Amino acid sequence: MMRALYIAKTGMDASQFQLDVVSNNLANVNTIGFKRSRGIFEDLYYQTLRQPGGQLANGNLLPSGLQVGTGAAAVATTRIFAQGTPQQTGQPLDLQINGDGFFRILQADGTTAYTRNGQFQRDPNGNIVTVDGLQLNPNINIPATAQQITVSPAGVVQYTLAGATAPQTAGTILLTTFINPQGLQSLGNNLYLQTAASGDPQDGNPQTDDRGTIQSGFLESSNVNVTEELVNMITAQRSYEMNSRAVTTADQMLQKLSSM
Repeated sequence: MMRALYIAKTGMDASQFQLDVVSNNLANVNTIGFKRSRGIFEDLYYQTLRQPGGQLANGNLLPSGLQVGTGAAAVATTRIFAQGTPQQTGQPLDLQINGDGFFRILQADGTTAYTRNGQFQRDPNGNIVTVDGLQLNPNINIPATAQQITVSPAGVVQYTLAGATAPQTAGTILLTTFINPQGLQSLGNNLYLQTAASGDPQDGNPQTDDRGTIQSGFLESSNVNVTEELVNMITAQRSYEMNSRAVTTADQMLQKLSSM
């Protein structure tokens, strides 16, 4: 009887974790470049009362045995890196990656982080930076007098100066791919870090080695599907209710035993 209480408790914990994941997805439905997460669960240790394939006293083998599970637990979250819906902004430094790849961002401590958020601006020194003031890696500088800034699908940043007709090249925006992007560590602020699980970063120009292209004047919306998340929320709620009902039922059976 007590086993049922603890099993139901693990189910309630798992449902709560699923609701946490869904809540975070819904909270970031308007976050540019956000990739929704999915909770991964597995069943826990099984208590074996009769070993499957064990031999009986008469020499016969047990065809199935007798095993009792001890519940479920959350073991991982994985990012779904499906492409988000494009939003047209008309700003030349609003950039969207069409396909695979991440923008390279230089952090304050000198390490490189990665993002799908292409909301870039120029700082007072003309460097292309994120909304948090972090530079691209490698850095690209555009003079204050620059006009008609363009970014090509291959990531080439160009501008013209007053009185000149020939465009000047400021640099090329590199993209990075990973063999296992689900293994990246989420830092917040739309940034990811390389880990041993993600594999080594594969840096290069857009449109090369299966990297995506860059679209200027567009931003990639969050790939959260609100309807799907609401369904997941209802499922998590009902699962929690059923497990709590199992706790109540086990408690009533224990109460019945104690009153006998």
